[in-house]
Amino acid sequence: MKISRSTIMLHASLVLALLTSLMLPACGFQLRGTTALSFKTVYIQGPSLSVSKELGQLLKSNGIQVVDNQVNAELLLEMLNETNEKRILSLSGGGVVREYELNYRLSFRTREPANPIWSAPQTVQSRRDFSYSDDALLGKLDEEAKLNTDMRSDAVREILRRLSAIKLTPK
Repeated sequence: MKISRSTIMLHASLVLALLTSLMLPACGFQLRGTTALSFKTVYIQGPSLSVSKELGQLLKSNGIQVVDNQVNAELLLEMLNETNEKRILSLSGGGVVREYELNYRLSFRTREPANPIWSAPQTVQSRRDFSYSDDALLGKLDEEAKLNTDMRSDAVREILRRLSAIKLTPK
């Protein structure tokens, strides 16, 4: 009985796929689950920041309800301010910008509705460098916008990590 080359390749591919699927859990890989938070409802207040909507969506995906008023919330989250800065990092010999540094800073604080005292303001900060060229102006503007979006998303995930450390007092 002669086995065709395509049959051997099919069996080898299946064995390789099986071995790979068995080795993934062995290396410690696991899908990111939901974040364990000590509250089920949150009220986000403060200036209408671009990050508030993204934070609300991330909280909802973790089973936290974002409520419309303080009365129904277990935790109050106040977004204080958000700043984007862009500064020149390096210049060429002719005085042309070669590299920029982007800084993103976001401040917030929390409190329980029954407690009149806010926590100390916390700041989340992110920094990115990128090269610049007038020859690729549109591409570099797009790269800058994507870096700013990425820094904002990093800040949202960091806020969620910090919120997971909050332990509310039982009522």
